[in-house]
Amino acid sequence: MNRMATIFSKERTVAPDHFNRWLAPPASVAIHLCIGSVYAWSLFNAPLTRTQGVVASAAGDWNLSQVVWIFTVAIVCLGLAAAFGGRWLERVGPRLVGAVSAACWGGGFLVAAAGIHTQQLWLLYLGYGVLGGCGLGLGYVSPVSTLLRWFPDRRGMATGLAIMGFGGGAIIAAPLKEFLIRAFYRAPEYLGDVAEVELVTIEGRRFAETAGGLQEVVTVAAHDVAQMIVPGPEGVYLVGTGSVGILATFIVLGVAYFAVMAVAAFAFRIPPPGWQPAGWAPPDESKAKERMMTRRNVDINQSLKTPQFYLLWLVLCLNVTAGIGVLGVAQTMMTEIFGSTLPHLVDGAFAATYVVMISVFNMGGRLCWASASDYLGRKRTYWIFFALGSVLYLSIPLAAHQVSVSPSVVWLVYFYAATMLIFTMYGGGFATIPAYLADVFGSRFAGGIHGRLLTAWSAAGLLGPLAITTLRQRAEIRAIRDLAGQANPETFRERFGAGIDQLELLIREKTVTVAKLMDIAPEGVPHPGASLYNSTMFLMVGLLLMALVANALMRPVSERHYVPEKGGGPD
Repeated sequence: MNRMATIFSKERTVAPDHFNRWLAPPASVAIHLCIGSVYAWSLFNAPLTRTQGVVASAAGDWNLSQVVWIFTVAIVCLGLAAAFGGRWLERVGPRLVGAVSAACWGGGFLVAAAGIHTQQLWLLYLGYGVLGGCGLGLGYVSPVSTLLRWFPDRRGMATGLAIMGFGGGAIIAAPLKEFLIRAFYRAPEYLGDVAEVELVTIEGRRFAETAGGLQEVVTVAAHDVAQMIVPGPEGVYLVGTGSVGILATFIVLGVAYFAVMAVAAFAFRIPPPGWQPAGWAPPDESKAKERMMTRRNVDINQSLKTPQFYLLWLVLCLNVTAGIGVLGVAQTMMTEIFGSTLPHLVDGAFAATYVVMISVFNMGGRLCWASASDYLGRKRTYWIFFALGSVLYLSIPLAAHQVSVSPSVVWLVYFYAATMLIFTMYGGGFATIPAYLADVFGSRFAGGIHGRLLTAWSAAGLLGPLAITTLRQRAEIRAIRDLAGQANPETFRERFGAGIDQLELLIREKTVTVAKLMDIAPEGVPHPGASLYNSTMFLMVGLLLMALVANALMRPVSERHYVPEKGGGPD
């Protein structure tokens, strides 16, 4: 036990003399690449909502709102764990924190896998959401604090390097998850075309007569094929047969992430007390004031008594809220807006690639914007984020509307480009905030203060998905009701085995969807998928404008909050 304590002790992580500080980033990036896979969560949406139906959601399957909330819980727990882990990190060092992070993140996948196997949703919330979220928070703060100590002369670049991995985690995770899901996927039993199978509707659910008696089925219409995990023929499939591949995927990922993160945690090194880069000196007083960079330090607890902490908390919370809800449904959003209007281009593989590209630009934005902030200044960098971001979010509903009226690749390209630029600034906001904190409060306690500030991420993780799923669900139900009102009542009854008067029950049991209604809609009726996210985008603009105001109010910390000079010098 004592040996284990020694191995994990902070003293064992202190680097020897003449240690090359450029050897520190790889371990930090490795951990962030693993936990950054949370940004590819949207690839789990379709499989988790089809664990029973496989090719489409069955009545007993979890719905999108339930699944997205797992991602939300993980982000909430990330912020809470980071708030606790920031102070703990200062005391025990990054190695122990990194090792615990590895156990929580890898173990969380395994607990979630048990939930998938037993069809217990609460185990997914406990495993991936709570346990995994704690692993996210602990794994997030330890590399940031470490690199801030190694690079006091390049704070923006240092935090950009650390957090770049988190933004880029989905670059590796997205194709890996896609590969594993397809590798373990097994198609359900196919009963034939809809016209060949005798179907009945009982309490909103669809059933077919088979050799084994009356059994529940799902139907795949023409508009559903593009959203299938592995494309197959239209028709009727037996519920409870086949496998969507998600269970084995969670097990493989849990083991792999634990192994990589555990190795990286043991590679952590921190500089000796009083160390600073050769030939470097803190900026002179006049330059520091001009860039709002203090040469002194504010204690972790004292920082909570300053208005600057809460202004930066708002800046982070509002910026993250504007982006995180979209991240949680990125693949779904791309498919719903463009899958119906440009089906020859936008299929499941295209949407998966879109998620990868989000990660590429998210990662690139973290390094580029954070490094640029060393020259632009943190405050001016956030001005750019919020002003330009507002314009881009406003333009997305326009692009979605135009493609529904006149399908054209031009609007797809514009949407792609606009969202990619948005995600560079979303990632850049994350990467620049630790440097902003170090400028305002000093670098000595920046890691702990950063952990406290990440509670803003928890709030954003709750507000963002809540906003986007609530607004989208309302828009979807309105669209279904509108389409049902335009359908021929006899055709509706023939297709769904019940009258329009039972529409609410059919919606609840997932028998009636937008895609299935489009198959019987009168010619010329536009697909409503393009408008499902309009209200969400308008809300995001409002949030960014509020963040712009909070950033404008930032001023240097009052003299009374600083640690006395004798104990407040740099490490």
